[in-house]
Amino acid sequence: MTTAAAQIAGENARATLWMVGAMAGFAVEDLFLKQAAGVVPPGLVLLINGGIGGLIFWIIAQSRGEKVFSLEAFRGAALVRNLSECFAAFFYIVALALAPLAMASALLQASPLIVTMGAALVLGETVGWRRWLAVGLGFVGVLVILAPWRSGFDLAGLSMVVCVIALAARDLATRRMKASLGTFSVSAWGYLASVPAGLLLLAVRGEAPVMPPPGTALNLGGALLFGLIAYYAIVHAMRIGEVSAIAPFRYTRLVFAVILAVLVLGERPEAHVLIGSAIVVLSGLYAFARERKRKAALSLQAKGG
Repeated sequence: MTTAAAQIAGENARATLWMVGAMAGFAVEDLFLKQAAGVVPPGLVLLINGGIGGLIFWIIAQSRGEKVFSLEAFRGAALVRNLSECFAAFFYIVALALAPLAMASALLQASPLIVTMGAALVLGETVGWRRWLAVGLGFVGVLVILAPWRSGFDLAGLSMVVCVIALAARDLATRRMKASLGTFSVSAWGYLASVPAGLLLLAVRGEAPVMPPPGTALNLGGALLFGLIAYYAIVHAMRIGEVSAIAPFRYTRLVFAVILAVLVLGERPEAHVLIGSAIVVLSGLYAFARERKRKAALSLQAKGG
């Protein structure tokens, strides 16, 4: 192995650890959010988490010379991203409050497959028949998780599906955003987008903001802490490692979520959730593998040309 190749391998190994750590952090954040949303209105959870998280990232962005409140954040791809974050936050907290944590996390894993489909249909990227097959199998996995043949589609399941579509739209919009928008300013808007989502959810449910009891306040603080740490970890991982090498480790979030759901919440994931999760994860891993192989082939062709 050459020195350059060894360096890349080492960076990918470190990036993988950061990615796995980020996924563990997001799983813990979801646990805290779910517990908080079971006590106070879910819209209030979005308001507090989004407002404080956005403020923290705004301060960091300002210290790095990044502008948060600029016209660029309300134009083109940046506007689409922020609106997608708003819709995703709205439907995710609804699903998280109503559905078992393991089920919500399982459905979340379908997002990369929808991004693959969107990249082909919206961005015009080339997607071969094998990856299309993986996308199709992933949707089968989603149906298995939802199990509509048992009692039809419920609100929690449908909310999670809408959330996943919104997250895919966010990721596609991110690819089109201007490089002049800094990472921390984008992160600030990712949190701030939860504020209007929270206000809308409070209005839809006819609920009013209340003072969270001490235990719930601790849950909200825990969600914010682990969410911020996880966000930093995933940004760092994407900066030091190759995306194709570390992206598959996003699926470890499901493993952590299931463990927390069983040990902390006492959930017992049903067979259809586990089977559907396996189908979605395997489909996603195959799609990642095909994408990595395609890029390697293109790289060889470029060197040969």
